[in-house]
Amino acid sequence: MRAALYDRYGPPEVLYEGKVPVPAVKPDQVLVRVHAASVNGGELHGRSGRLRLVTGRRFPQRTGIDFAGEIAEVGASVTGVREGERVWGALPRRFGSAAEYVAVHPRQISLAPANLTPVQAVSLPAGGTTAITALRVKARLKPGERLLVRGASGGVGSVAVQIGKILGAHVTALAGSKNLDFVRDLGADEVVDYRTAHPSELGRFDVIMDTAGTQHSVYRGLLAPGGRMVAIAFDVDNALASISYILASTVHGSRRVRFFSGNPRRELFAELTRYAENGDLRPVVDTVHPLAGIAGAHRALEAGGVRGKHVIQIV
Repeated sequence: MRAALYDRYGPPEVLYEGKVPVPAVKPDQVLVRVHAASVNGGELHGRSGRLRLVTGRRFPQRTGIDFAGEIAEVGASVTGVREGERVWGALPRRFGSAAEYVAVHPRQISLAPANLTPVQAVSLPAGGTTAITALRVKARLKPGERLLVRGASGGVGSVAVQIGKILGAHVTALAGSKNLDFVRDLGADEVVDYRTAHPSELGRFDVIMDTAGTQHSVYRGLLAPGGRMVAIAFDVDNALASISYILASTVHGSRRVRFFSGNPRRELFAELTRYAENGDLRPVVDTVHPLAGIAGAHRALEAGGVRGKHVIQIV
């Protein structure tokens, strides 16, 4: 089958479309024919070698986390799903969805929204499950609370703005000047250009969702008493200091920073499906790339200024 591969760590140009075997399906797995995948920030770090302590030195390596497609084969012990069903989901703690097929456990998928194409749908799973986990589970965001979303135009932030509104919060979105109208259209109550506004001008917030991974101490200072900050990224160029600060904040002080690494399950994907089918959550696709254009998709995400997701169309 066709898949996005790379034989060494490096810039986007190391990526290429190659051939690998179709994954063998275990009795407790399903084989999904992938129609579309998206590009996530963690994949950029994996490809560049910043995560080599985790990803190792065996090549070729793969890329891609989330996917939308249809079930092509059902393992012998699997019940409750059928061949041909349209599904979406994510791989558990590994890369490889930018390919024609993936083998996953049924708990990593759910039925995809009937009102969205695979290209539209795949812009939501990673960001949506991250936003739900960050805001509802980790921060316990309540109706009427003030929420600040950093990086509000990106793949996670653009969905977090919408999830924040679904949960009843007053949402302030930080984004670049050219994306202010975009995040306002997503439902943000206030939009602020992060390049011109100093954090001290923003006021106080009950919850801050940080997708940028920098200046944790500065933004933590904007929390109201009892406020909660959820960081889904850290400064990879100053990783030790960034992670140390996050860990220390969980022990010292009332305004704590929470950090987590997502491994979403079926229930979260099913919840996203309901939101999308009800019209509460809309897809956020920046650009659609062919599988052979995987390097260009990574390059575009690294350049910044993204609105939602760069999507890889497989079929």
